[in-house]
This record gives sequence, C-alpha cells and structure tokens, in this order.
Amino acid sequence: MDRLFIFDTTLRDGEQVPGCQLNTVEKIQVAKALEMLGVDVIEAGFPVSSPGDFHSVVEISKAVTWPTICALTRAVEKDIEVAADALKYAKKGRIHTGIGTSDYHIRHKFNSNQDEILERAIAATKYAKKYVEDVEFYCEDAGRTDNAYLARVVESVIKAGATVVNIPDTTGYCLPDEYGAKIKYLMEHVDGIHKAIISTHCHNDLGMATANTVQGVLNGARQVEVTINGIGERAGNTSLEEIAMIFKSHKERSIATNINTTKIYGTSRLVSSLMNMPIQPNKAIVGRNAFAHSSGIHQDGVLKNRESYEIIDPKDVGIDESAILLTARSGRAALKHRLCVLGVDLDQDKLDKVYQEFLKLADRKKDINDDDVLMLVGKDRTETHRIKLEHLQVTSGVGVQSVASVCLNLSGVKRFEAAAGNGPVDAGIKAVKKAINNDDMTIQEFLIQAINKGSDDTGKVHMQVAYQGNMYYGFSANTDIIAASVEAFIDAINKFII
Repeated sequence: MDRLFIFDTTLRDGEQVPGCQLNTVEKIQVAKALEMLGVDVIEAGFPVSSPGDFHSVVEISKAVTWPTICALTRAVEKDIEVAADALKYAKKGRIHTGIGTSDYHIRHKFNSNQDEILERAIAATKYAKKYVEDVEFYCEDAGRTDNAYLARVVESVIKAGATVVNIPDTTGYCLPDEYGAKIKYLMEHVDGIHKAIISTHCHNDLGMATANTVQGVLNGARQVEVTINGIGERAGNTSLEEIAMIFKSHKERSIATNINTTKIYGTSRLVSSLMNMPIQPNKAIVGRNAFAHSSGIHQDGVLKNRESYEIIDPKDVGIDESAILLTARSGRAALKHRLCVLGVDLDQDKLDKVYQEFLKLADRKKDINDDDVLMLVGKDRTETHRIKLEHLQVTSGVGVQSVASVCLNLSGVKRFEAAAGNGPVDAGIKAVKKAINNDDMTIQEFLIQAINKGSDDTGKVHMQVAYQGNMYYGFSANTDIIAASVEAFIDAINKFII
C-alpha cells in the first residue's frame, strides 16, 4: 500500500472562516483531537500574522507529541524567522513558505516577472532550510499557473532543499482532469521530483475540491492538505473525512492513510461545536443524513442487507448505531462515555459541572443529542464575559405590543431595563442596548437553527453584529429561542465592549 500523508489545515485555513476563530485553549483541544485521529501534519497557524497566532503555534508545539507541526509564511525572511521561533518547542517542525506563481499573481499582485519570482522562491526555501530540515514550498495559484513554468519552480525549490512541494488550486478553478494532468506533468517533467513529496491543496469554489484532490493523488501526489468538515475560506477546502473514506473504500487503489476513521465523527462534531460552524445535513460522511434512509425501497434494502444502499459502515466513522441514549435518567458514566466518543475529556470537577447543566436540559428535552452535549461543554466560555444576562422576561402575543425586561450583570454591577419592540427578539435586543447605553450597533445576519426536531429542541442562534465598521460574531444555544437570540447578541457585543 502506498502511504498518503494527511496534512490538516483546520487550525490555519479553516480558521480563516469569519466567525470561526478559536482561542489557544480551543486550538490545543482540536490539535489533540487531530493527533488522536492520526493526522500526520498539523498546520497550526501563520505566526507572523498576529501575537495570538504565534502563541498558538508555540503552545500546540508543546501539547502535541508525534505529528509534525507546520507554520505558514510568505517568501519573506522576517516571516520565516518568526515561524522558526514559534516552532522551537515542536518535536518535528516544518516551515511552509511560498509565493504566487500564476500570471495573475506575478503581474498584478507582485508587479514582477517569472525570473524574479523564481529567484525569490529559491531564496525563501534556502533561508527556511537554515532553521528546519523539513521545508514545504507552496506555489500559490498553481491551478492557473502554466505547467512549464510551474515545473521550473518545483524543480528549483527541490534543488534548494524543499522536502514537500504544494500545488494549490487556490481559487478552486481546475477541473479534475486538468488538475490530475498538472500533477502528472510535474511527475514526468521535473528532474529530482522523487526527492520531494508532491502535495495537493484544493479549494471548493466550484464544488470540485475532493475530486481534484483524488485526481492529484492518483497521478502521483502523496500528501493531501485538508480540513475537518471541509471548512475554509470562501466555499471551503477538501474534506479530510471524504479523502480518508474514499481511499479506505477503494482498497483496489492500494493507497492508505494513517487515519483512525472511527474518530472521524467525534472530531467532526468537536470542530463544528468549537467553531460554531453547523454541518449541513447532507454533508458526505458526517452529515446527520449521511446514513439516514427515508425511501421505503431503501429502508427495505438496508434492513435486508446494509450494503444494498450503504458503502460505508457507520461504525467505521465512529457512529455507533447502538449508542447509549441520554435522558434525564442517565448518570455521569453515560454522559462521560458520550463525551469520550465525541473526543472530549473532562476532569471530574468539570464533568460534575456539565452534568448538572445536563440534568437541567434533560428536564426540558426528551432526548439529548450530541450537539446538545457539546453545547453544554462549551457553555462555560461565557463565564469570562464582562456583560452577562442574569434575567430576561418577555411579554408577547397576537394583538399586543412585545415588551422585554432584562437584568444585565456589567462586571458585577446589575442593571435593569425594559423596552418595547417589533416582536419578542427585537424587544429583548432593544432592552440590552438600553442597559449598556449604546445603540450604535446593527444586526447584519441572524440565523436560527434547530439541532434536531421537535418543539422542545435546543435552538442555535448565529448572529453577525456591525459596530464602528467592523463585524463581530455571536453564538448561543437554548431551548428558549428568544433567550438564545438575546444571548447571541450579548456574546457578540462582549467582543467589542470593553
């Protein structure tokens, strides 16, 4: 079996999605989950971009044992120096440097020419090689780069010391046969190509990221750059879970990864919860409908033989068909078991605290699902908020004016206000604005999502709030959708009210 290396960029490319930023503690939690999943390389961040990114790369390097920790840079000496400093605690560190190679980038982004870009590529690779042995070079917008020039760049950076060369379809433009042919061209025309690993990095702008990645692998690439749930800039990146299960399912291709596929579901839900990024129900492998059958013909076929309509055993991706159902009668052991399945490890004190919240929720809901559990685990993130909602009461109905009264805790000082509005949510938001004495903010996006089904279900609210020219994102989950809406608004304003 040929070994396919999995390079996960959830914490770098994935975290560039608006509203999905994680703090260092959360990033470490994801990194450890990726390690348990079997990821070979974790791209931990872009250290020169911010002190937070630098600190995260440092701390992830300390926390993770065996995967390679990678730091992104531009082809700039200062970037490379900062990345090398951030990787000083990594057991295995890699610097990922590069530059745009398409005419779009060379002419319009850099106002340069092919020869100058080639020189910069070689210089950056050599400079990174002074700090680490493992250097990856990316040819940004390789998907739209002329193959002959791309081959010159790849050959030159390999000679300069690159151990991995990344061929990104940065804009998601390529068709699968074109991208596969590009990788094949490099394999056949680059002198010394076998001294380095060729990597894919495909975006999903036209919905072809996974197809392009597969074609890249079938034509010689042996590293794939992917994210959990396919998150990433714009339409996202290639999904880790899709690539892992494609090659597990197609054993005839003799390509194997190190991924422990039974950890896929738990890791997927963990990332979705921490990043407040819902998974579409029909998402391949991890969507809630991925193994659901509503057609009578399909149901009959599956009951007679699962393989009639399922090419993947749900248990292979960590979905236990005989999962323990969580209800108000469940004990701590059942809750702890479900958390372990979801990749969450809590100490006894934290477990006790979450369990008490679990019992309160279970009294309001018949069944507790995975998203409910992860919501409870993440609820303590609001404890550090300067503004907290202590009390909310709303009067609303047909033919009456909606009125809301709130009590906010402003750094230990309680403030009561009431307001009327065009509906209960509007009244609650206006009461909060009065309580903080600030009306200079507007809601730009307001999304309500039910986790499962039923009138007793927990509702998720995602909110985008504009303030002084910037966008801030808030999130909350509650069985009371009005409370969830007000809490999400407060979550957003805590990010800019000092």
